[in-house]
Amino acid sequence: MSNETKIKLFWEEYTQLHPQAADNYEAWAFGDSPQMADELLDLVIRGIKTGTASNYEIYAVCDETLPEIGRHSILLDGHGNPQAVIVTTDVQITPFDEVGADFAYSEGEDDRTLESWRHEHEIFFSRESLTFLKKPFDPKMKVVCENFRLVYSKS
Repeated sequence: MSNETKIKLFWEEYTQLHPQAADNYEAWAFGDSPQMADELLDLVIRGIKTGTASNYEIYAVCDETLPEIGRHSILLDGHGNPQAVIVTTDVQITPFDEVGADFAYSEGEDDRTLESWRHEHEIFFSRESLTFLKKPFDPKMKVVCENFRLVYSKS
């Protein structure tokens, strides 16, 4: 069975339990590697991770829509299999160097401090900026700070 079919069936399973959910969802995985996708997904399922950050400019380059409050997302594991559903609860666009400690904590990664968040995300955004935007990291870059809640999980 293809991952696309698995995603569709997973959504159908979710909407049987939550018929009020609109058919407006996205399916995606965290990070830029299967290992990172699995690690961050695990934090969500365990209730530790309730936020995620992304490079604002990437949305235009990759022709993707920005997250919206109330939108459902199917979270995929590192192999592209659907594992959980989240609903976006807040979206803020903030310069990287102005992201606050509360948001860093919501990401649930490392020791959850702003210092470690900035360190790890500078590394990630540097890689991403060079790959997709062909330019170096800029501490003034716009970051999409998205908060969410877990509403369904296979686990």
